[in-house]
Amino acid sequence: MTPSITGLCTLIQVYDMDEAVAFYRDYLGFEIAQQSPVLERPYRHFNWALLRRGSVQLMLNTAYEADDRPATRDASRHTAHGDTILYFDCPDVDGAYAALKAAGLEVGPPSIAPYGMKQLSFLDLDGYAICLQWPV
Repeated sequence: MTPSITGLCTLIQVYDMDEAVAFYRDYLGFEIAQQSPVLERPYRHFNWALLRRGSVQLMLNTAYEADDRPATRDASRHTAHGDTILYFDCPDVDGAYAALKAAGLEVGPPSIAPYGMKQLSFLDLDGYAICLQWPV
């Protein structure tokens, strides 16, 4: 017998936790459900967060220990994330497009995939592709 599976929660590595949380909160409406302790050194930060919006969950983990984090994002890491896409069900893709544009996110208009899904795609700050989609 196979195990009962009732959900999925993806973990992605991010460069800056505060910026990543703000992105997912401000543009997609996620909230922090849990997080690791706040550390004061070498700067104020935390390393892990479980984000939740309704029944949808996403975990974020810092890609670097605080003492080893480079001063800027590593472009090769950003590029390497190009093979990862987070697909979210979104019944009102057109409304999401309007809201994201109004919020200042650079995003192109939705399109219809050959398999019948209306999709709105964009990148987060770390180069992960996000696709909001719903059947046509």
